[in-house]
Amino acid sequence: MIVEQLINGIALGFVYVLIALGLTMVYGVLKVLHFAHGVIYMVGAFSAMVGILYLNLSFIPALIFALVISGLVGVGIEKYAYRPLKDVHPITVLISGVGIAILLQNLFQIIFTSDSHAFPKTNIKVHSIDIFGIASLTNIKLYMIIIGLIVLAVLYLFLNFTKMGIAIQAVSQDRKAAALMGINVNRIVMVTFLLGSMLAALAGIITALNYNSLSPAMGDIPGLKAFCVVVLGGLGSIPGTVLGGLILGIAEALSTGYLEGMPIDTNAIAFILLVAILLIKPSGLFGKNIEKV
Repeated sequence: MIVEQLINGIALGFVYVLIALGLTMVYGVLKVLHFAHGVIYMVGAFSAMVGILYLNLSFIPALIFALVISGLVGVGIEKYAYRPLKDVHPITVLISGVGIAILLQNLFQIIFTSDSHAFPKTNIKVHSIDIFGIASLTNIKLYMIIIGLIVLAVLYLFLNFTKMGIAIQAVSQDRKAAALMGINVNRIVMVTFLLGSMLAALAGIITALNYNSLSPAMGDIPGLKAFCVVVLGGLGSIPGTVLGGLILGIAEALSTGYLEGMPIDTNAIAFILLVAILLIKPSGLFGKNIEKV
């Protein structure tokens, strides 16, 4: 039982990691909390549904279609909602992100209604996999883990062994110095939003497929939990984001298995865990402590 819950928790944790990685990267280059990020999770799921139902695409082409659409939406948000506000107070940028999130969510409610929709049938069939007789999980959850590991490996190689990845790290460390060295900061920010939005959309598609459900409000709670993961791991820290996402996923899975019947909402686990860890280490697991002068 506990092994099965741990595997489920790791699968769920990688979903949180995929969403939170985009937030971490955006915070690294812009130093703002991207509150419209959760809605991209929803855009990805609905774009995949449109690709399957209305464009008659199989799952993989629909997935690619959804990632492209979501990436472009993310780039559009950066260009029209954040870039014009780069020299104003961060709170103004944050409010702009909240406004964009509300706008997009209401737009999707108008187009698709606010009801939950079943994810369309695809060539990928959901079935259970037995693991040595000690645990059972669906193939979709196994895909979550495999995709998460692949994304982390590719992201590591991209950030450390490509010019664009090194430029993203340079902008993250010192934006002004990077600009003085000839790096096109606006292009780096755009690429960061593109990648982050694709990762969030990927998480949304996998989740919609796993639970056979999607709705315009589906990104609200995962978006908030992604913020918890980012703060938990330490703002701007990718290793912290990965560890924080896995901790949260495992904690939620274990609470679902062992607190069933108790008056505790599993969605509250993220915030309880966040408060508990920040009381011990206010900067997050991998965050840097800032000494007061």
